[in-house]
Amino acid sequence: MTTITVYTLDSGMIRGYEAGGHAGGKRIRGYDLVCCAVSALTQTGVNALCAVAGVTPDVQVRDGYLRCILPEGMSDQQQGDAQIILRTIMTGLTDIQKIYPNLIRIQQKEWRQADAYDESSALRA
Repeated sequence: MTTITVYTLDSGMIRGYEAGGHAGGKRIRGYDLVCCAVSALTQTGVNALCAVAGVTPDVQVRDGYLRCILPEGMSDQQQGDAQIILRTIMTGLTDIQKIYPNLIRIQQKEWRQADAYDESSALRA
């Protein structure tokens, strides 16, 4: 199963996301489709934050894992653009979860500054 953790602030704004795991193995119907879709959306989020919002998020990538956290000190315009991008990515992931609920799980977690440095809480592939 692929697990997506969405980090949110008290204000409801999204601070970032983390995706880890594989959708269940090739023996499960939809595996390739779900893995590709999640990878495409999460990587597109990173690329769009850079290209559209003009911000460079903190990104960690390895096999079956991607973590994307917004930087501190963004302008109001960058913050607004980033939120549109992140909410769009989350909408796509939620749509996938509705179709394949046994292959993807989305959870929300309140952002703590400690999360910026605590890789031990990161999802493992």
